[in-house]
Amino acid sequence: MGAYAAVYQHSISDPTRFWGLAARDVRWLAPPDRVLDDGAPPFYRWFTGGELNTCDNALDRHVEEGRGDLPALVVAGTAEDARTYTYAELTALTARFAGVLAGLGVARGDRVLVHLPPGAHAVVAMLACARLGAVHVVPAGAGPAPEELAAMIDATGPKAVVAAADGTGAGKPAVAAALRLAAHRVAHCVLWRRPGGGAGPTPPRDVDWDEAMASARPAGCTPVAATDPLHIVFAPGGTGPLKGVVRDNGGFSVALRWSLENLYGIGPGEAIGATTAVPPAAALSCAVYAPLLTGCTIVLCPAGAAPWRAIARHRVKGMLITRAELAALRAAGPDGAPPAGCDLSPLEALFLPGGAPGGEIARWAARVLGRPVAGAWAEPEYGRPLACVPYGLEPPPVPAGSAGLPAPGFDLRVLDSAGEPVPPGEPGALAVRLPLPPGALSTLWREDGRFVETYLSRYPGHCLTGATGRIDERGRVWVTGRSGG
Repeated sequence: MGAYAAVYQHSISDPTRFWGLAARDVRWLAPPDRVLDDGAPPFYRWFTGGELNTCDNALDRHVEEGRGDLPALVVAGTAEDARTYTYAELTALTARFAGVLAGLGVARGDRVLVHLPPGAHAVVAMLACARLGAVHVVPAGAGPAPEELAAMIDATGPKAVVAAADGTGAGKPAVAAALRLAAHRVAHCVLWRRPGGGAGPTPPRDVDWDEAMASARPAGCTPVAATDPLHIVFAPGGTGPLKGVVRDNGGFSVALRWSLENLYGIGPGEAIGATTAVPPAAALSCAVYAPLLTGCTIVLCPAGAAPWRAIARHRVKGMLITRAELAALRAAGPDGAPPAGCDLSPLEALFLPGGAPGGEIARWAARVLGRPVAGAWAEPEYGRPLACVPYGLEPPPVPAGSAGLPAPGFDLRVLDSAGEPVPPGEPGALAVRLPLPPGALSTLWREDGRFVETYLSRYPGHCLTGATGRIDERGRVWVTGRSGG
């Protein structure tokens, strides 16, 4: 039995021991009483009785363990706007912004809508919420309309909104319109303005980011229960309203810490790159929390620009990039390929979040780079890929069009209309046998009934993924369509 097969089998046959061992890599303020609490199915809980702080695990512990000078976040760009933040610097900024939020009355359990463009300010804002035990609310898609933002505000009742004031679709105009449309009255809106641009704050509700940071006192980490919500990601609701997917602190921290090394093959002290075009749900997990929980360096590259020099300069081991960006690079001709003398030797693979790796664009990238281009099948509800090429365990050959192998922890099944498993290679609904592993949704925000009806009621004992497909004789997953949900 190969390394992947052994790990996957262990995760399915004995999930309690498997995830209990993985939890040793997380710093607990109080150890869990139980790894898997199955006392109230279908509502399973992970690491009940445990206490931790996710920001502490992502930042403070690395500083305290002597890695404060390691780069945590590199915002790549031109020579004028590129910036590197060490773990010590990012911890200090996050603690200070947590102090800003605390000064506005944000405390454990409160919600904060974070609507910022990808970059250091978004990372700081989300981690500052986690530091206080507050719940950050994140749109799953880029550039939601004011009506969608208003629905998120009314659903979650945030005490504060953190937004950009730079006049873009992610900036103040959209948020201001959403605040007017929402029935819930938000007490405070913290506005970040790019240098030289953006409308100023309108007191008393609006607060300028820089001015607030200048006078704030740093806040410490608030212990929270492992089962307390970390964030709410709003996913499309099919024909119904948006779905507020809830992920908890303990399960998400354990699953993401385990996944980066074992699925992507990137360990502590190494660098992972991502472009700002990576979908927000994937970026939240794979380009923010997983690297910081692991002690890696995040290299964030601007969308639409060739990332090769940044990859070489910062010795990026794996790069998250979209298929559309690869297509644009190919269309650019020779300028889209790595320039001569650009040392890409540390780069081991490109990762395409949210899809299979096949197609001419992926083949072009693999040919030009001499590196594999790996896809992954992910859904906003599940926190990490359901199927991928497990580079950290045993990278198997995966044919074009396949999403890869089931990720450890996900007991993937293909079911017919009666909920019965189909033979290998036959199509059906892709579902996950319960219990869901750590890091996946625990429920929908204040909609337990909708969670059961949408995901769990059609096939008892299974959670729908919303996708159709097949699993072939070699265990490879092929996603072929949508089944609603």
